[in-house]
Amino acid sequence: MAAPVKAPNTNATQSASNVQNLTIGKALNAGLRAAMEADDKVIVLGEDVGKLGGVFRITDGLQKDFGEHRVLDTPLAESGIIGTAVGLAVRGFRPVCEIQFDGFVFPAFDQIVSQLAKLHYRTQGGLKVPVVVRIPFGGGIGSVEHHSESPESLFAHTAGLKVVACSNPVDAYWMIQQAIRCDDPVVFFEPKRFYHSGALKAPVDPSATPDPLFASRVVRQGTAATLVTYGPSVRVCLDAAEAAAEEGTELEVIDLRALSPLDLVPVFESVRRTGRLIAVSEAPPEASITSEIAARVQQECFYSLEAPVLRVTGFDTPYPPAKTEEHFLPDLDRVLHAVDRALDW
Repeated sequence: MAAPVKAPNTNATQSASNVQNLTIGKALNAGLRAAMEADDKVIVLGEDVGKLGGVFRITDGLQKDFGEHRVLDTPLAESGIIGTAVGLAVRGFRPVCEIQFDGFVFPAFDQIVSQLAKLHYRTQGGLKVPVVVRIPFGGGIGSVEHHSESPESLFAHTAGLKVVACSNPVDAYWMIQQAIRCDDPVVFFEPKRFYHSGALKAPVDPSATPDPLFASRVVRQGTAATLVTYGPSVRVCLDAAEAAAEEGTELEVIDLRALSPLDLVPVFESVRRTGRLIAVSEAPPEASITSEIAARVQQECFYSLEAPVLRVTGFDTPYPPAKTEEHFLPDLDRVLHAVDRALDW
């Protein structure tokens, strides 16, 4: 069985005294805290982020420790949250906005794509807008309408925005800090169904050396086919790879981490070795991240492909009611079925 590749690089000479075993939610909280301690220009704002600590408790304790002037409870107005953040950013602050649920970001869409994404370009580099927009995304929590969306392709399509998605506690801790330090606006997607999953707990070492923010990473090595994915689907693909290994099929799994810009060099290198690619995402397939990956792999690796690029995704429908969401979301069986199709080609 192929051993999983370790998640970011670490410095083994550092003391392990500060290492904590954290969930993704706790790692994000720790990362936000570290960023606020390092720079007093970092401000957190959003609905219920202060006294409540956010609906998912990601900002728990931050207002108590940093004060109401740095952790702001806002009105229920997403457009106002992003508009305020744009104003703060051009005055030298580094705002971190929390959007409570993925489907709630659309009232702020105009501010994000018309203002946040374009100010640096419009002013010929005169203004920087280092705003981070945190969005819990994806399904799997049995929630109601507008609470389980995957809108990442909309933002990845928008020039001027950086878009990233974490999938594990180590990345969550480091990527949020790196996004906050970035001088460009970053839309930061977080897999909400795994916020507090004990199964995904991992040691987080504040003294480690993180991978670059906009770099993809091989998280499991294999030879038979390549699975490329991001966010909540990384866990699904790793589970599929474990199941396939029991039958002697070694699958390589790549976590994109950054959706704009896409770092596809590791994907190209993998496909040239395996000859097969399956792209996996919860988002609908039409005009999506997975379709972009398929197009670029076909362009760069045409003569290495032993089968067409296949995709395992959500469907081109609005997200379904909670009782039927398991039929919408990519799962282990759908991923393995696609692997079988690729191998049988």
